[in-house]
Amino acid sequence: MQYKAAIFDMDGLLIDSEPLWQEAGAETLQEFGITLTDEQYHSSTGLRTEEWVDHWFRFFGLPAEKAPEAVQLTIQKAMEKIDASGVVLPGVPEILHTFRHRGFKTGLATSSPMALVDVVMRKLDIRHLFDSFTSAEFLPYGKPHPQVFLDSAVSLDVLPAACIVFEDSFNGLIAAKAARMKCVVVPASRFINQSRWAAADLCLESLSQFTPELLDEFF
Repeated sequence: MQYKAAIFDMDGLLIDSEPLWQEAGAETLQEFGITLTDEQYHSSTGLRTEEWVDHWFRFFGLPAEKAPEAVQLTIQKAMEKIDASGVVLPGVPEILHTFRHRGFKTGLATSSPMALVDVVMRKLDIRHLFDSFTSAEFLPYGKPHPQVFLDSAVSLDVLPAACIVFEDSFNGLIAAKAARMKCVVVPASRFINQSRWAAADLCLESLSQFTPELLDEFF
């Protein structure tokens, strides 16, 4: 198979925003008397905020009618925190330039709302390095459902099997594989030794480890 496109997740992969999302979610749940453990939080990374809130509201038996309020509060808090203190992760400009120089199309596929995509692209000044942007914000299902990746392939006018996905979450990995795409995963450092990442085609400690030589060797 000749690969023609690289599709990137955003939060936790391009920008160090997962701790800020975790802070935002924790602050919101604390208003409802709930505190998550670190392990509980990371079991649900990669979900859309609506699904994340619904998951934990159901888990703790919180009233469903309060969920929309919690969703909006979490998103608002996260956007403010990311805009104020989110930083680019190592290797981001380099890997995007590598694929552009190889003639690949590049897409972004995220569970986050497009309003946050705009914040991150402006903050990191990398909008010009992408050909398309897709969000699961208004899809019937978010990750681990593959639709956002399939939509990204359509927007790039390439077959799913010709795409390489870069992800940091297990839910994103599942979505990429369900879309029949190759997947390179870059987990948070404290979770990188978990056996579940064996489902990926390649597991890296950082995007900065992805070189043109690796592209030739694995893809």
